[in-house]
Amino acid sequence: MPNHWLWSPDGVCMAITSAHPQNMSRKAPGKVELTVSPLPELTESDMLWCQFGETTNIAELRDGTIICDPPTTIPHTPKGQDHVSVSLILTFGEEKMFFASATYPFYDCEEAMNLSENLPCSSCASSRWNCQWDWKKHFCEDSSLEEDVITQNMEDCPQFLNPNPQIIPMEFPTIVHFEGKNLENYQVNELIPSSHLTYMTLYNCSYGRSDCSLCLAADPGYDCVWCEEEGKPNKCIYKNLCKTSTNTCPHPVITRIEPKTGPLSGGILLTIMGSNLGIKAEDVKSITVAGTECLFKEDFYSVSIRYLIVCQAGNVSVPSQGKIEVDINGKRGSSTSEVQFTYQQPHPTGISPTEGPRAGGTILTITGNNLETGSQKDVRVLLGDVPCNITDFGEQIVCITGQHESGGKVQVTVDHGDTENQLNDPWFTYSENPTVTKFFPKNSFSSGGRNITVTGTGFDIIQSFSIVVTADLHGPSRRKKRQIRSLDSKKVVCMYICITIVFSSPPILEDPENYRITTLIKMDGCSLVLNAENNDPFKYVADPTFENFTDGIKKQVNKLIHAKGSNLNKAMTIEEAQAFVGAEPCNIKTLTEKDLYCEPPEVQPQPKKRQKRDTINNLPEFIVKFGLREWILGRVEYDTRVSDVPLDVILPSVIFPMVAIIIISIYCYRRKSQQAEREYEKIKSQLEGLEESVRDRCKKEFTDLMIEMEDQTNDVSEAGIPVLDYKMYTDRVFFLPSKDGEKDVMITGKLDIPEARKQTVEQALNQFSNLLNSKSFLINFIHTLEKQREFSAREKVYFASLLTVALHGKLEYYTDIMRTLFLELMEQYVVAKNPKLMLRRSETVVERMLSNWMAICLYQYLKDNAGEPLYKLFKAIKHQVEKGPVDAVLMKAKYTLNDTGLLGDDVEYTQLTVNVYVQDGGTDSVPVKVLNCDTISQVKEKIIDQVYRNLPCSQWPKADSVVLVVFKPASNSHVLWDDFSIFVFLKVRDGATLILSKIGISQQPEDNQQDVPGERHALLEDENKVWHLVRPADEVDEGKSKRGSMKEKERTKAITEIYLTRLLSVKGTLQQFVDNFFHSVLNSNHVVPPAVKYFFDFLDEQAEKHELKDEDTIHIWKTNSLPLRFWVNILKNPHFIFDVHVHEVVDASLSVIAQTFMDACTRTEHKLSRDSPSNKLLYAKEISNYKKMVEDYYKGIRQMVQVSDQDMNTHLAEISRAHTDSLNTLVALHQLYQYTNKYYDEIINALEEDPAAQKMQLAFRLQQIAAALENKVTDL
Repeated sequence: MPNHWLWSPDGVCMAITSAHPQNMSRKAPGKVELTVSPLPELTESDMLWCQFGETTNIAELRDGTIICDPPTTIPHTPKGQDHVSVSLILTFGEEKMFFASATYPFYDCEEAMNLSENLPCSSCASSRWNCQWDWKKHFCEDSSLEEDVITQNMEDCPQFLNPNPQIIPMEFPTIVHFEGKNLENYQVNELIPSSHLTYMTLYNCSYGRSDCSLCLAADPGYDCVWCEEEGKPNKCIYKNLCKTSTNTCPHPVITRIEPKTGPLSGGILLTIMGSNLGIKAEDVKSITVAGTECLFKEDFYSVSIRYLIVCQAGNVSVPSQGKIEVDINGKRGSSTSEVQFTYQQPHPTGISPTEGPRAGGTILTITGNNLETGSQKDVRVLLGDVPCNITDFGEQIVCITGQHESGGKVQVTVDHGDTENQLNDPWFTYSENPTVTKFFPKNSFSSGGRNITVTGTGFDIIQSFSIVVTADLHGPSRRKKRQIRSLDSKKVVCMYICITIVFSSPPILEDPENYRITTLIKMDGCSLVLNAENNDPFKYVADPTFENFTDGIKKQVNKLIHAKGSNLNKAMTIEEAQAFVGAEPCNIKTLTEKDLYCEPPEVQPQPKKRQKRDTINNLPEFIVKFGLREWILGRVEYDTRVSDVPLDVILPSVIFPMVAIIIISIYCYRRKSQQAEREYEKIKSQLEGLEESVRDRCKKEFTDLMIEMEDQTNDVSEAGIPVLDYKMYTDRVFFLPSKDGEKDVMITGKLDIPEARKQTVEQALNQFSNLLNSKSFLINFIHTLEKQREFSAREKVYFASLLTVALHGKLEYYTDIMRTLFLELMEQYVVAKNPKLMLRRSETVVERMLSNWMAICLYQYLKDNAGEPLYKLFKAIKHQVEKGPVDAVLMKAKYTLNDTGLLGDDVEYTQLTVNVYVQDGGTDSVPVKVLNCDTISQVKEKIIDQVYRNLPCSQWPKADSVVLVVFKPASNSHVLWDDFSIFVFLKVRDGATLILSKIGISQQPEDNQQDVPGERHALLEDENKVWHLVRPADEVDEGKSKRGSMKEKERTKAITEIYLTRLLSVKGTLQQFVDNFFHSVLNSNHVVPPAVKYFFDFLDEQAEKHELKDEDTIHIWKTNSLPLRFWVNILKNPHFIFDVHVHEVVDASLSVIAQTFMDACTRTEHKLSRDSPSNKLLYAKEISNYKKMVEDYYKGIRQMVQVSDQDMNTHLAEISRAHTDSLNTLVALHQLYQYTNKYYDEIINALEEDPAAQKMQLAFRLQQIAAALENKVTDL
């Protein structure tokens, strides 16, 4: 039977039934004898093969068994196992036809001893393999005839039993005695592996026992005493560690009570918490609350974790308030003035709603006075004799009504302890449960989504509706009902004075015919089965099926699209069904059981998701939607063929119009050519005039700006530059760009730590701070985090900022860490032969550490030197922008440096000077310049800017928190609300008097207020689109040929680029301020911060060390480390250093200057062309000068006297000493620990693998800190 499959007459497949030996050691592999049943009749010509793992050998057939050679290579034993299973496959013939297979185990005694942790002998001796334990070598090996071994009997292994003592105090050396077993073969001082795990308790008296009573109440076996030694804090420690202990505790202290109020009649349970409140219940002698005795409840007394004394408050006659006093074995203690108990009389006055179903489930809200008396467990609500389950307890009591048998009106009773209050009016009415009279339609497809209208009674008293569908399998074996879909009240609509509800049928199982479906309507506590009058339930039917279009495309569609299927109208009507061609509807004309016809749109629509370069996918899809389910049957291709038209009709209809068009075109061309020549001469003359006017305007506006800036300089001299303090500066630079912004915990400084654990957490964080000061730990910490894939770039930035704050007290150490990490980073880039890419981004922790280091070291320089020119530049831009119109919707300005933010229209405006009086701000008015085209909000911002110019911006009122009142002595004054108008529509004239007032309740705008002139001109409205000064570009087209002046029509056709000359005007006006700022930060002849010289020298040294001769590389390193990393960030974000608000239109101009600064710091030549961005062209002339300035700056720093490590460390120490106390160091440590907690296992493994960390036991120290911070009991 060679070379073909074997036939089994009994229908039984061949299988390997046994193997000899059944397993073998991987160290001594041998041949395996296999028994195969049923074994086929094989001849010598049928070659047998045995594939053992990855080894294939010829097998031997002997006496009905098959003998296989062992594999040449055995796979490694998996971790945590003592054997590996190798596949064994038997084949025959030259084609190696398969006929049987199995797996064969190879055991490893070396791994068998590791299965039970710390019990190698027991693990070896109890193994199922042929292993033995050599007690001399302490090793598990293959069985042999050697002596001095332990075979398959774990009881012969050495054991240590019954330790004495079983509990051991920490920090005190204790000798532990054990009972030994099977130790006769071992010598003294020899390491003996035990086969029996022995557990002992390691305890710390101080943990969880912060005061005397908790200490003395500890288990006597712990031998804890309250130690009072002179010069040391009192604490709970092991008795042998204390020289002077006491058995008498101090006076009790009460820190908190619950609840803080109670009824006059008492009867509520009061819980008193504090310290030194006794050791046992008998120690409590008396308790008084607000001068009234409180009955002590011994059953609730506890000192195991915290002190709890529970007593039942007595009754008083009048409301009162007082402190709590306790007598503990003659020592009295009382609460402070902050911890007081108040007796008050609760008085419920009303309920809502006043009616609900007899089935209950109504959410009842009780209102009144002093309802939050006692605690929720002391309060009971009854409706007649039916309890109402309280769910919310506070100034209002909320409860859910229970079921009432008979219905009718019942009185509401609210009990607070022993105080009973009955509401006489109103009473609660239990009405009849709602009923369902009919519903339509009667069924739904299983995919759901069909609107079901239910009509009935009593729906108006129901608060919440929900639909629950349950399924019950047919047949006797499985009858258990299960809920398969629920629809909450948000999906149920109550209509027609709530006699009708409409819900969308929820989707259920795909095969509803196999289930008994029950649909329930749950209304508060009432559930009704959705049945018709003849007990015919609401039914679900299987979804219909549709046939896809042939080849996926429906071709030559003209009038109707035909879709085929089955059961199409079983639970769907033509009005409910929907069909779509692409995104547009297809009007369904016919719907039968098997056919659907719909009328498509006349023009072929676009597909919902258009695919590029895919002709088929660019055809629109045909979609049928029944309820919640959609079917895509294919795509639709319209018939675009032209109908057959006779030639004698085509020729006259085409040729004659073409001839007429050609004649008209020639005539129009000649006329347009003559007109174009005249227009060219006109435009040439206009351009010459425009050039002259730009020159004059720059000169005039620069003069005006210098005069205005002189006034600004005087203001700055009076009020000073609003430089932020160091903490606010670092908070904004480090954490304002984070995802939480101003709400970041590092800015708010708020940690959510319970008061009881605050001291413990602070101590643990101080220990964590000490751990961070270990260089070995910190380097391992950073490396481990950066190896984690989920440690994103944003997290690296945030982590580095936290680390900067945490190590601010030792900036010289922080600098050393940064230097070490930089050397590693530099080595990576140099080895990869990409040194120019270093420092390009902040992709590593050390690169962000450099950003923060520069920000710290340059704060004083920024404050003393570069701050003034930067502030003047910011004020100059702000003044120039606000001098002209600013579109409040598009955020575009007439005067700007950014072409994308340029107001592309010539808006007519007039400057007005208004006199502003501040309410309650004195009798002097403040003149403010505004524009008549400003919105009210823009006017208010300019007024606030001028009125409060001598105060920091953070102390200014918000524009939406004040109102402007137009003062008119001869008539009624009126308020200008933000949503009223543009300023020009209010007819406010030059020299008008305005009053700046804070918004009060009486000043809120009302709908019935009388309109003021222009009130309804909020912003200009055109076809429901709001705009301010300029209509958006997509609204200006030829289709809007409205009546108006020729000037307006010409403006509509204006080219936006014609106004680009304004960029030159603004640039020329601001040039002096830009130059001043660049000179202040790029001049080595002035003061250079020592940090800059120190770090630049470091880069030069490393470049020389790595033999980098390319000056471009060193230039890029320096540029990326200082100008681009620090100065560009400050330039684009002046609010990081100044207390100012940067408006969006001002930010656009700052971005242009920042880009110019960046271009100046690169050595790349910028080739400009006609297509170059306007922002690049604007400063093209100055870039070369700025580039030379940067080159000279770097060259001058290199020639300066070197800053030594000692000088730098002294400078850093001064910064640490001056500012560390103001930073949120503990918060930063707490946030840093969150990363430790997140990657705890990875960090511990890294520390345990590092020899230096092992020597300093850094992993152990981290585990102790983790136990303290996470309130865990450690076994260390």
